Amino acid sequence: MEKIDTKGIVLKAYGKAENAFEEKEIQITKPKSNEVLIDVEAFGLNYADVMARNNLYKEAPPLPAVLGYEVVGIIEEVGADVSPELVGKRVVAFTRFGGYSKKAVTQDYAISVIDNMPAAEALALSTQFVTAYYMAIYLSPVHAGDKVLIHAAAGGVGTALIQLCKWKNAFVFAKIGNDSKESLVRELGADVVINYNKVDYKTAVLSHMKNERLDTTFNPIAGSTFKKDWSLIGSGGKVILFGGSERSGKKWGILSSLSFVRKMGIVIPIGLMMRSKNVLGVNMLKIADNKPQVLTECLKAVVELTHQGILKPQVGAKFNVKEIAAAHALLESGKSTGKISVFWE
Repeated sequence: MEKIDTKGIVLKAYGKAENAFEEKEIQITKPKSNEVLIDVEAFGLNYADVMARNNLYKEAPPLPAVLGYEVVGIIEEVGADVSPELVGKRVVAFTRFGGYSKKAVTQDYAISVIDNMPAAEALALSTQFVTAYYMAIYLSPVHAGDKVLIHAAAGGVGTALIQLCKWKNAFVFAKIGNDSKESLVRELGADVVINYNKVDYKTAVLSHMKNERLDTTFNPIAGSTFKKDWSLIGSGGKVILFGGSERSGKKWGILSSLSFVRKMGIVIPIGLMMRSKNVLGVNMLKIADNKPQVLTECLKAVVELTHQGILKPQVGAKFNVKEIAAAHALLESGKSTGKISVFWE
């Protein structure tokens, strides 16, 4: 297979961000028949990258590895089965890892033309807004009057979920960890804001709900939060799990893993039916692998909703590639809001 020389930010070691990465020359494979080659302007960070850096994400490639799920850039070359009219188009694209690279190859279904949309906004649309759209609109649609709880509400997925749920006229409980994030989530439409570092979020939700229960919780934390969410949903309710950030920063080993699982408890299938309650698991990497047409539909939908003004991507911090460690550290700290983007220039 013919190779292309480029630069990449390589994950060379697990652990703290300042010791984990190295910018170096790498080689990537030229695009196959249904692939495109993108000259990358910027790439985005996702919490899965933090998990991979800490050796907590089993889907990640072995070291040395180039992480990264999404890029913005210009299509430079296309495979034999891809329309040559795409050459020169500026796109946002999913990458199955490999996004932390100056040039990236991905499949033609994983792109959407964005023209002059700012890169930081477009990067928010890809993995994070697509994840939110898949959960709240495609997989398990939110309905008018539904009561939903959004964990990590000021983050990339959280800010998208607030907007999508309010678009559908749901009542939103937004869970944050710092009062400085309250104005953002309220501006996006959150009805009740809960700082979980000040109050127990389960108690706070129940105090507003009286005798009612939630319809949906969107949970990227898992661990000890699952039991609380499970107790908060009512008949027809859903706990949608799309991450395990409670594991981040913890020691990796069989005992700590068992502790993490133990905190979630055991859900017995017959109990789901008897109580009409639901648990849904979301891993967008698996959707991309096995249902690529779904990924394409969700990506095009969020781009169109943004053009219509219904969605407004939340731009967080911007970094240069030389600052990749600082970008990772900020995301891991839990102090960031919106999308963190990293630019090559």
